Amino acid sequence: MDSSTPSSPPGPGRRRHRDRHGRGLRGPLAPPQVPISLTRSELFDDYVRESMERLMRRWPQLEDVEFAVLEVPLPVKGEPEPDGVPLGRVIPAAKGRRSRILVYRRPVEIRAKSKEDRAALVHEILIEQVAELLGLSPDAIDPRYGEE
Repeated sequence: MDSSTPSSPPGPGRRRHRDRHGRGLRGPLAPPQVPISLTRSELFDDYVRESMERLMRRWPQLEDVEFAVLEVPLPVKGEPEPDGVPLGRVIPAAKGRRSRILVYRRPVEIRAKSKEDRAALVHEILIEQVAELLGLSPDAIDPRYGEE
C-alpha cells in the first residue's frame, strides 16, 4: 500500500483488532452522580447523613447537635484510655459550643465489611451516641435497635 494513499476507516469488509493490553477503555467507568464513582469516605458520609436524618425526624431536638466523621479516634487529655477502639463519641455542649456526635470511619470499616453491614453499624453507633446524649436507652431512641 502506498504511503500517500489515505487509509480507509474500518468497514464491513475490514476486521477490527481487539486491544489486548487494557488500553481500550479510557475515562471514568460511570458518570460522577452514580454511586460507583463515590470514594469510600463519601459513601461513609452518606451512611452517617442518612442515619442522622432518620433520627432527626423522630427526635427534633437533634437539630442543635453537630454530627461529624473522623478517620480515627484521637486521644483526649485528661480522659482514661478506653478498653477497645471506640466507634463513636459524644461531646456534650460547653461554653457556647453545640453538642457533637463523632463517628470514627476506619474502625467501623474494619468491623463491617459489606455496605449493608457498614450502614447498619453506623446507624447503631448513632443510636447509642444519641441515647447517651439524651440520657435515654437505645431502645427508646429507635425501637428497632439491635434487630438489624
